[in-house]
Formats: sequence, structure tokens, C-alpha cells
Amino acid sequence: MRLAALVSGGKDGLYAAYLASKNGEGEISVVVAIKSLNPESYMYHVPNIDLVKLQAETMQLPLIFRETAGVKEEELSDLKAALTEAKARYGVEGVVSGAIYSNYQKKRIESICAELGLVSHAPLWKRNPGELWNEMFDAGFEVLISAVAAYGLTEDWLGRIIDRDAFEELCDLHGICYVCTGGEGGEFETFVTYCPLFKEKIVIEESRNVWDKQTMSGQLVIEKAARTPVSSEQTVGSQNSA
Repeated sequence: MRLAALVSGGKDGLYAAYLASKNGEGEISVVVAIKSLNPESYMYHVPNIDLVKLQAETMQLPLIFRETAGVKEEELSDLKAALTEAKARYGVEGVVSGAIYSNYQKKRIESICAELGLVSHAPLWKRNPGELWNEMFDAGFEVLISAVAAYGLTEDWLGRIIDRDAFEELCDLHGICYVCTGGEGGEFETFVTYCPLFKEKIVIEESRNVWDKQTMSGQLVIEKAARTPVSSEQTVGSQNSA
């Protein structure tokens, strides 16, 4: 089955695409990304969304990239148009998305797929976030924090690579102030600089923090990034996880 992968730059969409490919649900034929002009979008991840273009290049896959005003419910028509194009141009038969607990997102994606005659795959659905993180670590995913918006997550977290030690800190925060370790509640956003789907690694060359002291929230704005060859260690790790 040819699949369109809904990708926003973060861990969930890319890990879902990786699992769908690894588990034989289908072949990723095209990446689909929606850029919301509304930072409060109900459907779409916003931080550094333009860098999905670089991620698609590292996967050597075509990209359908559309903008939306981000108006609740109305923004779904832009996703439907993108998936209509994916079906027409690349013959996709299904869509893979990274929903874990968001019924809002999952149901709307399923509804659009039903209208278009596509199969909806959500391989992360209702999975334990801790298990998902450990699987991503084992598979060689390199994930950094690109935005934070929850008590306990300070500016120091912006740009931080989430390794096993950092994940333990997230678990501690979960116990103190209920930061969801999956981040799906908007507590934090992520950006993937490497995963087994990539033929190259993404290196951040220039970035800056935008921090709001009043709301204690902020973003890592990545201003310049480039592709670089993958190290032998990452290649071996990816092969071992396959």
C-alpha cells in the first residue's frame, strides 16, 4: 500500500511513518505537511514547520506543503485538498498520522480519509509514551525540544536533545506538575534531526530562543539548518532496529 505520511517536523508523525514502513503497513510515497498561520491551531504543529521541507529531502521523498489560515474546522479543507493531491499524483491508498491520544485530530483525519477512500493508519494510538520514547531511542531517533508551554519546563529545555536522561527528567516533572511525557497536550513540541527514514542528518547551524517571561513559554526558532552525512554509529543503530 502506498502511504502519505502526515509530518510536522516532530517525533510523532515521523515515528508513525517509520513504524508503518517497518511493520509492513505500506510504503511511504509522499510527505504531506500543513503550515498553519494560526499558532493556536487545533490540528497542526507550528514551530519550525518550514523545515519539513528539509526532512523530506533527507528522506528523498516528494513533499506536498500547503498553508492554512488555521481557522478551527475550516482548516480541515486544506488537509483534504493536500490528500486529494497525494492520491491523484502519487496513487496513495492510505494515510499515516502520529496521533496518540487526541481524539479531535484522529477522528478528523479518519473522516477525511473516509471521504477520499483512503485507509487511515495511526500506529501510535493509545500507546504508552514511555514505551514509544524507548523504542525511538533504540531506533536511533534524535529529537530536540523546539517549544515549551508548561509549568516546570524552563527556557533551558529549548534546543535540548531528548536522550534517556532527559526523558527521566520529564518523567519526574510528570510526577510533580503533570507534564505529559508524550507532549501531546501542548506541553512541549519537538523537532527530529535524525531518524532511520533519513538518508542524512539535519544539523542546526543558527537558532535563537523566543521566550515569554509572563507565560513562561517559548520557542526555539531554527534560522538555518543543513543536511550532513549520517555517522556510522547512527547507521548501525538504524540497521539494528529494522
